[in-house]
Amino acid sequence: MMTYEELDLLKGIRSPEDLKKLSEKELNDLAEEIRRYMVSTVSKTGGHLASNLGVVEITIALHRVFDLKNDRVVFDVGHQSYVHKLLTGRAENFSTLRQRGGIAGFPKTTESEYDAFNTGHSSTSISAAIGIMRSDAIKGIKRSVIALIGDGALTGGMAYEALDDVGQQGLPLIVILNDNEMSISGNVGGMSRHLAKMRSARGYRSFKKGFASALRHIPLIGKWLSNRLERLKNRIKYFVLPNVLFEELGFTYLGPINGHDLHSMTQVLEFAKQMDRPVVIHAITKKGKGYAPAEKDPERFHGIGKFDEATGESVSSIGNSSIFADELVKLAGTDKKIVAITAAMASGTGLSAFKDKYPTRFFDVGIAEQHAVTMAAGMALSGTVPVFCVYSSFLQRAYDQVLHDVCLQNLKVVFGLDRAGLVGADGETHHGIYDISYLMSLPNMVILSPSSREELRASLRWAVSENSSPCAIRYNRGVLEDRPMDDGSILSWECIKPFRSVCVIATGRTVTTAIEVCTDLNVGLYNARSIRPMDESVLETVSRAHYIVTVEDGVVNDGFGTQVAAYMSMHGSGAKVIPVGVPNRVIEQGTVSQQDDECGLSKEKLAETVKSLIGGIYA
Repeated sequence: MMTYEELDLLKGIRSPEDLKKLSEKELNDLAEEIRRYMVSTVSKTGGHLASNLGVVEITIALHRVFDLKNDRVVFDVGHQSYVHKLLTGRAENFSTLRQRGGIAGFPKTTESEYDAFNTGHSSTSISAAIGIMRSDAIKGIKRSVIALIGDGALTGGMAYEALDDVGQQGLPLIVILNDNEMSISGNVGGMSRHLAKMRSARGYRSFKKGFASALRHIPLIGKWLSNRLERLKNRIKYFVLPNVLFEELGFTYLGPINGHDLHSMTQVLEFAKQMDRPVVIHAITKKGKGYAPAEKDPERFHGIGKFDEATGESVSSIGNSSIFADELVKLAGTDKKIVAITAAMASGTGLSAFKDKYPTRFFDVGIAEQHAVTMAAGMALSGTVPVFCVYSSFLQRAYDQVLHDVCLQNLKVVFGLDRAGLVGADGETHHGIYDISYLMSLPNMVILSPSSREELRASLRWAVSENSSPCAIRYNRGVLEDRPMDDGSILSWECIKPFRSVCVIATGRTVTTAIEVCTDLNVGLYNARSIRPMDESVLETVSRAHYIVTVEDGVVNDGFGTQVAAYMSMHGSGAKVIPVGVPNRVIEQGTVSQQDDECGLSKEKLAETVKSLIGGIYA
């Protein structure tokens, strides 16, 4: 592993001011050193590698042109901010990336004064940047504000809402579009760069404005001639220039620019800095740049676990995403009404196999969860069986659509909630700990929480066949226990140990921990594989207990335990419910084991809780 002590140039960068002392050759050498250091570090910590390798020169240029202690840059999603962290005094501690108490994998205002806004979800940068600008205007602050957004994040509708707002108001925002997918020919690119420099020059803009005014003052034909030339100009512009959409929204479009040419990036940023109007800089980059395995397979290296630095090979193991997706492929083979939907996460949710086998029944809508949910509602209403595979934390972005378009109409849409529960190193922006609470409040929604691989498969089979209402199946990022399912329905709770004065009801992945804790204790134990509806026959049985311990990997506020307590109160039970789950506070990055321990969900902490209750009864 490359250590901080082995760095030649980066070790001398204590703040962005130090960049200004380097020659252009040294800056290019620095870019390569940064790439080697990131590859070496992420191979040990895991993280978002390919996206960061693609923005090295863009980030160096940003820090050369702007004073980002005062000027503000908002990183969209934020998974491309590693280079920014390295250049702002965090290189020495970079080995702690994504570890408990270490450097975050996303921008964090509490970590550095150079981090302008906490991000972790997509398509938010332009809106946040507008907010900073408008606040600055009220307070009389004059500074540059930049939003760095990728072409993937630009598929989110929120980004276009913000672009429209900026263009209509003429706010002098600089938007850098980091485009690592589109291929543009050299000739078109060269012409576009030439025109971009012309349009960015003050003299050109003054001439254009004066010439148009002069034309209009020519007697009789002036206005007609001006309009004709304007239409001709627009026709030429639509034919020659890419992304005229930005111009129509009110932006000056600069590009396309080679995002790996440090000189060109610095120059175009200097142009943009001088322009008192909205600007889009279109930078073409290569995802995974400088590391052959990441260039070859940028999707895998977008967010990757530990891997062999020399070969790029990672230890792969079957996970819940693959189990769910494989079962979906099998079901789709016998039921042609089944369709699969993803919001730019085909690989992450395991749907690549479905895409390959049933391409006409696979729909990737881009980073547009709201659109995905309402589209699924339309498909369900028209007779297909849509299965939307989505990370739990991303479904939050479509809450209104789940309620209004799916649940109120009681439509059969299946939600595969991947990454449910605590997620480890990605931290608080990616925890899937809120889905139980917000889905419990929605009418007609069934919530399944399987505790084993077979229960996961059975949940999906039931959801697409026997079920007739909205259904969410939540499963964690890892792999559930491989234990057989009993003969009961997926809607019934499994009795693992019979009733006692202390009863434990666990759900999802926490069932495995509960079994380990309760096997040798004098307690009852139940597996709540259906959170909604709850198994009232089991609840009636345990209502005679002294204590009921509920265990869930979601927030305890209005979660599963709260619903059990409400049932007991409503039915006059004297049982005291002790909810064990995620407290309603920010749970920082770390390993899932560390987070479990913090939340009382580890084997040791859960054992303490249960044993104390047993001791209270029999003391």
